[in-house]
Parts: sequence; structure tokens; C-alpha cells
Amino acid sequence: MNQSFQALQSFTTAFNPAQALSLCDALAENPLLFIRGGNGLAGYGQALRLEASGPNRMADLAQQWNQVVAASEVINPLSQPGTGLVAFGSFAFADNSAAKSVLIVPEVIIGLRDGHWWHTRISLISDAAETKNSNAADSHAVEVPAVSEYRDDQQIEFKSGKQTKDGFKASVSAAVSSIKNGDLNKVVLARDLVADLPAGFDLRTALRRLDSQYPSCWVYAVDGTFGASPELLVRVAHGQVSARVLAGTAGRGTDKGIDQAIAAALATSAKNLSEHAFAVDSLVSTLSPFCTTVDADSEPFSLALPNLWHLASDVHGVLKANSSVLDLAAALHPTAAVAGTPRLEAQQLIAELEPFDRGRYAGPVGWIGSDGDGEWAIALRGGQVAENQLTAFAGCGIVGESEPEAELAETELKFQPIRGAFA
Repeated sequence: MNQSFQALQSFTTAFNPAQALSLCDALAENPLLFIRGGNGLAGYGQALRLEASGPNRMADLAQQWNQVVAASEVINPLSQPGTGLVAFGSFAFADNSAAKSVLIVPEVIIGLRDGHWWHTRISLISDAAETKNSNAADSHAVEVPAVSEYRDDQQIEFKSGKQTKDGFKASVSAAVSSIKNGDLNKVVLARDLVADLPAGFDLRTALRRLDSQYPSCWVYAVDGTFGASPELLVRVAHGQVSARVLAGTAGRGTDKGIDQAIAAALATSAKNLSEHAFAVDSLVSTLSPFCTTVDADSEPFSLALPNLWHLASDVHGVLKANSSVLDLAAALHPTAAVAGTPRLEAQQLIAELEPFDRGRYAGPVGWIGSDGDGEWAIALRGGQVAENQLTAFAGCGIVGESEPEAELAETELKFQPIRGAFA
């Protein structure tokens, strides 16, 4: 792409909505969204689209983004994360995936954080001098883009995709054998569901349900990839790095006593603690070269979601100069929580045992700003929409003690958010 066509101008201003507004209540037909607990970003239109594929896809897009930023003019009097020039992104899981990895710069961004709203307008410019003051001239004309009413989706029927239940259990058994043979320590295997979409399907209805039902998750939508992820891959804000590891899962109980007993059992489960330790160690070792310091929780804590308990650990660091959130995301992906350990051996076994292309499932999804800050989750608890079909994925970590029937049951639990979004 010619550099002159990559030059952008963005103008950001604070505003107060004229009426009560939720980011999930004012989405575009093809939504761009990254929010948690109501805070975050919603994008409208497309000012610029960058694509890459192959093993260097993240580094390629990071380089393209740096070139765009260098050529662009950013007018941003605010200091909130997510203000200024921002791109939404979604990356393929595997190096050989047929799915494109993308960064999309919207024409308009509406943001909310800690009660503060902002509005950013972005446009391509061929001659920055001619339009230098164009946004500043009408800086008071802040309007939320008009959107159509959301359509009520018909209930859709999910069926097995390329990996059947029996096929998944056979794959788990094969993985356990490889682990016991000493080939690797852990591998994450997934299965897929597919559903035909009715005419007039409206993804925004599902996103609003996910936001309502899973407020502690990162609700995302980028180029047809969407969901409600409980797992933050990495966040960078003013040089501070944070990430969260989720590994180890149990279903919620039917009453308070049973529920607490399940949480206690999860916190003392040798199998789940071992799986979690692999994931934490992998994250810390990968972050260390990019940070002056890295610290992780000494013990995991139990994180409650509406339908699941997870073992969770938070990791914090201080970023070295000349690195961006995309650099960290590229180094971290794929984490032990979605691939396994050792990483290369786990990826090879996934390719051998999964009869499908994961696409952007379990890949990084989020946003990056012109200053290199950003937030990236892992694309979990969701699906991908393409050509009137929805494909959903769910996976679980396989270790030496894993039992195929139990792992299948765990995938069913993890499919609940996507099923509920279309109930």
C-alpha cells in the first residue's frame, strides 16, 4: 500500500452524551467493539484496513502500524488509554491459517472509561497541510453515529463441526499418550460447532447479551470474530504491563455450599494446579526480556464466572523503552493456556489432532493506540461469522491426568456463553 494512502488524521475530544448511553446499545451493523464492564471502545466505519498472514503476521502488522503512525497526525488533548489514533485488531491462531490477521482503523470511535466519554474522528489524508485544521474547526460537533434498531435474531441450531464428540475424545486420548511418553507437558485441544445463520442475522443482539451476562469478561467484535473472553493476554498503559492467566476449570455449583466446595476443590486439584503453573511460568519467562521487572501472584485465586470457576493469576511488569503492546502480544502468542508447553511441540500436536483451522479462535484480539499502548485479550468463548455461517470453538488443557469424558464435559461448559448469546 502506498505510504501516502496510509497517512491518517485523528481528532479526539471529550463529550457528554445527551442521553443515557451504553456502548453496546449504539453499535454499527458490522461492529468493532472491545469493552469490559461497560468501559472500552466502539468503532464505526473503516478508515484503513491492514492485513497480514503467515508466521510473521504480528510483526508485519506492527511494522505497518508504526509506518501509519509515523505518517499520521494525531490531535489528542486527552490522556485516557484508548484516546487518539486507534486500530482494532484480530490475529489468526496458527502460522499457516487461511484466516487473515487484521488491524482496522475506524472512521469514528466512541470511548468510555471511568465515567469519561470521548469521541475520535479519523480520516485518510493525502496532503496533511490542506486538512490540518479541518477537524479542529468543527470540534464541538460531536455526535454519536446513527445506528439502526437491532433485530431480534431467531434461535440458531448448533451442530458438530469437523471435530465430533467422539473424535475429540479420541484426540484427548492420543494427547495423553504423547504426554505420558514424555513428548510434551501439556496441550490445549479444541472442538468446533457450526450453525447456519438466518437472513437478517444481527450480531449486535448477541454482543449486547454477552455484555449483560458476562460483565467481567472482555466482550469483543472485530471483522466477524466475536465473543466474551475471560482472559487478558496483555495490557500496556503508560509503560505498565499487566496480564492475567486462566488455566484450570470447574463448573459452578447449584447452591452456595456446593459452589464453594467446587471452588475449594479446584484450588487444591493437583491436575489443575499443574496446568496453571505451566501457563504462569510460560507467561513470566516470555515477558521478562521486554520488562525491567515482572511479578506474578504467588498463588492462583479462584475467579468466578456465571457458569465456571477458573484458577487465575495476575502478572505485572514495567515495560522497557521502544516496545509496544503488539510486540508483547506477538511474543506471548500462543500462551500455554491456549497451546500448551513446550510451545512448539504443543502446536505441532494441535495441528496433528485438530481436523480444522482455528482461524482467529484463541488468537489475540483487542486494540493498539498510536503511542503503543493497548489491550489484547485472547479470542475465547465466542465464534467467527463468515458467509452466513457461525463457527464456535471451545478447548481445554490436556495433561497426563486428563480423562476424555471430563474434558468433553469442560468444552460443553465453555460453549455455554455462545449458546446463551443466541438463545
